[in-house]
Amino acid sequence: MGWKLFLRDYASFIVFQLLLVGFIMVLYALDGFRNVNTAIYSFCISLVLLASFLLVRYLMRQRYLLKITQLPTTMEDVLQKNAKTPEAIQTEKYMHELYRLYQHELHSLYASQKRHDQFMNQWVHQMKTPISVIELLLQDDRPLDKRNVQEEIDRLRRGLDMVLVNARLENFEDDMQVEQVALKAIVTATVNENKRLFITKRVFPEIHVEDDLIVASDSKWLRFILGQFITNAVKYTFEANKKIVISAIQKDDYVQLAICDEGIGIPASDLSRVTKAFFTGENGRKTGESTGMGLYLAKEICEKLGHELTITSEVGQGTIVTVTFTN
Repeated sequence: MGWKLFLRDYASFIVFQLLLVGFIMVLYALDGFRNVNTAIYSFCISLVLLASFLLVRYLMRQRYLLKITQLPTTMEDVLQKNAKTPEAIQTEKYMHELYRLYQHELHSLYASQKRHDQFMNQWVHQMKTPISVIELLLQDDRPLDKRNVQEEIDRLRRGLDMVLVNARLENFEDDMQVEQVALKAIVTATVNENKRLFITKRVFPEIHVEDDLIVASDSKWLRFILGQFITNAVKYTFEANKKIVISAIQKDDYVQLAICDEGIGIPASDLSRVTKAFFTGENGRKTGESTGMGLYLAKEICEKLGHELTITSEVGQGTIVTVTFTN
């Protein structure tokens, strides 16, 4: 099969060379064949040179032609290097690079699918808890404690928001709209959304953001990440009457927003991993409510929006989450 492919590949070249030899013979004919032996000698030499050239080219490409004319049964068959000619060597390089890109995309897709499945399993498990609590409250003969029901509904709402954000993250660019955002209005709205959580935990928010402070961001996504930071700050403040201070400073070309709590803090061994997917850490195991996805999603969104996220913490003293907006 290899030689057939070779002949098909070189068919136009062979035809051109034969026409060239024929043209030379025509010249000899127009000259009256005054030297017939020279004409025959030229004809024979031309054919021998053509045949020799084709033979050498075929021998150089034989293994490569045999490889591409047989369907591969394993990936190793494709990745074997048999080429000798520059064109075939470049073709093999192209195929290897194509395979590397394919493997990269395949691994990315596999990792994304695995992360999605793991998140959904963990999320469903987390959502069973508030549903069970509501069922128990409804079965209780005593008057329904509306505050407890509302807390569980808030927990369900936050869980639903998180799963929606995770689903939209794959097509983030289609849903992103960067505009000039009034930072204080966003912060105030996010704090009000979590008002019941503050009251329940008896933690007090303090907002120190100038009214006219403007940043370039997407208001919807910004509210989500601020909600994550504020929720975490309140959730991990176990003592009552503590404060969550949200402040912002403006420099020449950037704005820094800091959410500072007086909670239990993050151990140094966990600090570098709190933004990894599904990492719950020591604090997450204490509460048993962490999915390990809130800070991961917040970090992903910050990167896509071009905001810098930094987290510093000290055990027993509290945590500071800082978002830097570049204008």
